Amino acid sequence: MKHLKKVLVLMMALVLIVPSVSMANNSVTVKTPASELRASLDQLLSEHFVLATTYMMKSYEDAEDADQVWEKLDQNAKDMTPAIASVYGEEAAAKFEEIFRGHNDYSDGFVEAAKNDDQEAREMAEAEVDEFVNEFGSFLATATEGNLSEEAAKEVLAAHEQDVVKVFDHYVNEEYEQAYATYREGFQRMFDISKALSSAIVTQMPDQFENTKADAPAADLRSNLNALASEHFALAVLEMQKGYNQSADYDFVTWAENQHTQDFKAAIESIYGQEGAEQFEQVWQQDHINAQSDLVTAALEEDEEARKMAEESLQMFAEDFGAFLGSATEGNLPTEAATEAVWMHEEQVLKTFDAYVEGDYEAAYTSFREGYGFMFGIGETLGDAIVKQMPDQFNQEMMPEEMPDTGFGGTSDQGLSTWVWVAFGLLAAASASFIYVRKVNQQ
Repeated sequence: MKHLKKVLVLMMALVLIVPSVSMANNSVTVKTPASELRASLDQLLSEHFVLATTYMMKSYEDAEDADQVWEKLDQNAKDMTPAIASVYGEEAAAKFEEIFRGHNDYSDGFVEAAKNDDQEAREMAEAEVDEFVNEFGSFLATATEGNLSEEAAKEVLAAHEQDVVKVFDHYVNEEYEQAYATYREGFQRMFDISKALSSAIVTQMPDQFENTKADAPAADLRSNLNALASEHFALAVLEMQKGYNQSADYDFVTWAENQHTQDFKAAIESIYGQEGAEQFEQVWQQDHINAQSDLVTAALEEDEEARKMAEESLQMFAEDFGAFLGSATEGNLPTEAATEAVWMHEEQVLKTFDAYVEGDYEAAYTSFREGYGFMFGIGETLGDAIVKQMPDQFNQEMMPEEMPDTGFGGTSDQGLSTWVWVAFGLLAAASASFIYVRKVNQQ
């Protein structure tokens, strides 16, 4: 009953936060049929990458939770079927599931080859990857009637598979910085694939998507915020698990999180200067990221007081950020609903970690998938608030030429295109200033 209440509160918060399509017919919005398709693919494809790389690391270490990660990886593949069926029908969806779900099997081949130093087994696993790339690339080209060319499909699929294998190889070789640098690049590439595939589908069937575009500026904003929010959640969960296990690569997961934070800081500094950037970093680290590490320490030391203090830090972050959103968006995001949604995210991180500590891995990864999916609601709500505040900047059919697009090549230097960092940097820097002033006034 308690869980149901939280879900109902979350649904109410999202209803309050997200304007309906019927209310926004005459305004710019991130919520269109085409952007909905792209967001669904964003979530499923990026989650596939997270679970695939996590499973291979867990399996190599013979971790107790490896089987549960595999189950969620397999379920992720099954969950893609309805999305494909809604566009291409049941027969094509069944073929899609057969190919995509089956390709997960090669993961065990790479793991066993690494454990046994078996070159022949490694070559067999690599051959399976090549077979998947060729078969699935051909399927996508045929299904989209060439709107996604076979050559382009195979190229980006091969790059994705290489990302997964490179993360694993670096991990096995204890090259942890390279492993997590590749992880971040490979994660972002899944959003490139989603953009290409959704754009091809929408171009193929414009009437089915009400002539909206998957690559419109507002859809790009939503997708890039999806990537930003979901990567934070994935890294936070992984960091806390690694910290609790006192794993050798723990410092490098925190390094990846710090790189994520530095992306924000660099963008803010380019707009607001060093002082604004440092204020943002202080708030983000102290009340948010550092609290995660404090929770891990509290669990290891079984320190209830430290746990309570860490939770209070997260609650302060949720309240401050929710209050800012209500004010900065001029009510497009109601303060109470925004605060509730931010705190719901923090609770999902806590719930996932607590289940992991208790050894209830089924609950941990069920919670992980729920929490990961929720981050895409954040991308949607925040994106919609931004485009409603700056409609002229997003009321275009195509991206302006001076605003770079990452394309199939993985991440840009800062992970997201500059125009998205400007939009989000505006919110983040203002948030830092708001919280800084609030705390000064409380002293």
